[in-house]
Amino acid sequence: MLRSRKKYTIYDLQKLKGKRCLTHIHVKSPEEAAAAEEAGVDLMSCSFDSLEAQARFPQIVEAAPESFISCATPHGLASSDEAIRIAFNAMELGASSVYCSCSLKIIENMANERIPVVGHIGLVPRHVTWTNYRAIGKTSDEARCLYNQMKKLEDAGAYAAEIEVVPHQLARFLSEKTKMILMSLGSGTGCDTQFLFSCDILGDYEERLPRHAKAYRDFQSERKRLQKERVDAFQEYINDVNSGVFPDNSNLIEMDGSIFDEIKKQLE
Repeated sequence: MLRSRKKYTIYDLQKLKGKRCLTHIHVKSPEEAAAAEEAGVDLMSCSFDSLEAQARFPQIVEAAPESFISCATPHGLASSDEAIRIAFNAMELGASSVYCSCSLKIIENMANERIPVVGHIGLVPRHVTWTNYRAIGKTSDEARCLYNQMKKLEDAGAYAAEIEVVPHQLARFLSEKTKMILMSLGSGTGCDTQFLFSCDILGDYEERLPRHAKAYRDFQSERKRLQKERVDAFQEYINDVNSGVFPDNSNLIEMDGSIFDEIKKQLE
């Protein structure tokens, strides 16, 4: 393990701002959470935006009990009351904070309830109909807009914000101009955390690797190899049954011959 485990608090993160960049992975399963904690990853996030994800979350917490884990709430929250209810539910199950990409009003109301909220600036995948998938902040107008969005999030009470696919010089500048923890996803090394998704790190997808990501393994090829092994094993089983090779004597349950003969006579 790269560091002794200590479950970070918001207080800890705020004290570390500007001192070092923390590692940060979005995990999708208890197995990934356990691996991230064992490896020494500083922070984790995971989904909490569906019934399936909410049911899986306690298993993720159990798999990484000493880790700071932030939950991503559903996008289509209808009200502050709904957002607050879901956030408190997540925190009761073990979340250290919650991510929310809803309006500033909802984020402010969550923060007023002392819920640690992570906002989002730059490329926000849930809002791409307004921007398309592209880098955000390359023009002076967009850079000013990002600065203003960041300050509004800060004023609303968010303790942190993901900053996604923003020019690295601008991201570093923005990080220096806010008390929030800025979590860099494709925005360079000048922020407070370096954020990647587990599927990118593990190479566990069929799509093209995003420019800002790096694959350290090739799980997709391994999954394809394992699927071929499944097919081959099933075909070998079929061949063995058809040829009479399976089951053989080692697979059979024997009955005492005299008992069998006796019961056979009785039943004939």
